[in-house]
Amino acid sequence: MSWASSPAGSGLDYDLSPMGQTVEINQTTQIEDLLVIDTDRSFTGQDGQAISPDSPGEAVPGDLAQRLFGLDIGVDHVYVIQNIITVRRPGGWDEDTAGRATDVTASFLRYYDEDE
Repeated sequence: MSWASSPAGSGLDYDLSPMGQTVEINQTTQIEDLLVIDTDRSFTGQDGQAISPDSPGEAVPGDLAQRLFGLDIGVDHVYVIQNIITVRRPGGWDEDTAGRATDVTASFLRYYDEDE
């Protein structure tokens, strides 16, 4: 753990350790080319975001989509609404690719390794 004293010598110390939590995956469902990931966290308000490599999205949903596109497994569309992430991969999903997309989603809000 890394600590720093507050400015102006107030005597308060701050923990500078990285932070974050694992997103719990409630359920995944595969429907043809779609992988629907149901989580315990809300990533948007009531308006969803449709995101593609050509339309990168914004804020938290856009960042999550970029990580999913970055897997290089053929994801071409992501739709995020509240706690549901729908990921499209032409050709369907196998256990490995579904697991990789789920792992990226689960670790999205984690800013440290689980071993730390």
